[in-house]
Amino acid sequence: MAKNRPATGVDGLPLPILPPERDARVWARLVRVMFYLPGFLALLLVKAGDAASFGITVELLMLASAAAIVAGLFIGTQAAGAGADNSSKTGVWSGALVLELLAAVPFLCAVPPLFHQLATSTLLHAVKTVTPDAGLGPELLPAVAILPFMLYQLAGFGTLHYVVSKPVNWVINLAILGLIVAAYIANRQASFGDERLIAGALVLAMAATVFYGILKLKRMQATYDANCPQKAAKD
Repeated sequence: MAKNRPATGVDGLPLPILPPERDARVWARLVRVMFYLPGFLALLLVKAGDAASFGITVELLMLASAAAIVAGLFIGTQAAGAGADNSSKTGVWSGALVLELLAAVPFLCAVPPLFHQLATSTLLHAVKTVTPDAGLGPELLPAVAILPFMLYQLAGFGTLHYVVSKPVNWVINLAILGLIVAAYIANRQASFGDERLIAGALVLAMAATVFYGILKLKRMQATYDANCPQKAAKD
């Protein structure tokens, strides 16, 4: 049977609703995946893609890989025993926030242009059989991953759910979807300057959200520890 946290503090006010305890080992494994996979795809794109249009896609993939390292640093600080402070108690949650917003989101933004580049690569296809059109192509199939990601965020699984209000969470995730779609459309129209601006806005927004979220988690943990009712001593 799950143990419920106290809901009311010693000051009579509601305690902050913190994310549930999470297994740091699972997130550490995800760090390894998110470090190697985007880096491998970036190298593949550099080798086989069109140099005129893959620049921002490679940058997004390398950001996802680098962010995974930073997330690992946060997750590695997790501690709950003697000497644990507000920072170490929120290590996994903070690392999860970095993975969700600075690794997964740039990766999802890079995937559709990446597969478009590979699908139309003259190096991978000796003969150019068809001219790319505006219809559904093989590069859009991996883009469907954005839908379960939004479900993950909006259904309460994501760490952001505990940091911002529900309306703000919806706004942030709809903005993520809109910016990813806009960046992909700009890429297909060869408006690479616009694509860079849109992707840059997406990354800056995610960085600001992560910055706010980590500090908010620390404040919530500090408030919780300061006002949590003490357990009765066992006889």
